[in-house]
Order: sequence, then C-alpha cells, then structure tokens
Amino acid sequence: MSPIGYQVTIDARDPHEQARFWSQALGFVVEDYDAFIRDLLDQGHVTDDDVTEVDGRLAFRAATAIRHPDDFGLGGLQDPAPRRLLFQAVPESKAGKNRVHLDLNVGRERIDEEVTRLCALGATEQYRVDEPGSVHTTMADPEGNEFCVQ
Repeated sequence: MSPIGYQVTIDARDPHEQARFWSQALGFVVEDYDAFIRDLLDQGHVTDDDVTEVDGRLAFRAATAIRHPDDFGLGGLQDPAPRRLLFQAVPESKAGKNRVHLDLNVGRERIDEEVTRLCALGATEQYRVDEPGSVHTTMADPEGNEFCVQ
C-alpha cells in the first residue's frame, strides 16, 4: 500500500487569526486563494457572503490553510501538501483538553527563546516539564489549543 497523504485540520473561532499565529510560529506561509476566489465569484460558484478580505486579499470566510514554504508548486494550492495545517471555522469555543496537539521540536537549548517568541505572538505558557526523558514547555495558542515546545 502506498502512504496516504494527510493534513492536520484545526477547528477555530477565527481561522484567519489562527493561520496568522501558526504561520508565524512555524515559519509557514498562508495560502493565497485571491485569484482562485475571484474566478469562482466571476463564475457565480461562490458569493460575497462566502469570502472575506484578509490583508488586502480575498480569502474563504470559513477556512484557510498554511503550508511549509517548500511545499508550494506541488501542483497548485488545492493539492494536498505534506506539511499543511487547515483552519476551519466552528461556532463554539474550545472546550476541554486537546486530543491531538503539535510538538514544536526546537531542541532543549532553544526552548526558552522559542517560548518567549511564541508568547510575543499571542501564545501563553501553561507549564514546564524538566525530568529524565522529557524536557518541554506546554503552551496554548491564542484560542487555547495546547502544543508543546521541546
């Protein structure tokens, strides 16, 4: 069997703000759908209610994605990329602990520096673990989704 591609999808109250945070946190690029959306509007496949403007570009109101900068040119924005996060709008806020979270692997010597940088972007530090076999800081993104810096 061939490997199956996937993306990680994250529910969000504000997918565009989450994409902004995570693109800066990971050094990823927010996918630009402006031309594609304009074509869909011209063809009547979407309406003004389906889109919004973000940083002067048209974007889908209910979802947006980020991907590793090296993954552009893999056949177009609509094609799956090996390193992609999709943020989709949901009406409710996060409740309870995540069942899945991201680990940002920066190396033990860079944890403090990364925690400071991520806090400046809007994350919050939850707690630190420094014990045999595990050194990491658990954080929360601007919407409260937990992730670790290790």
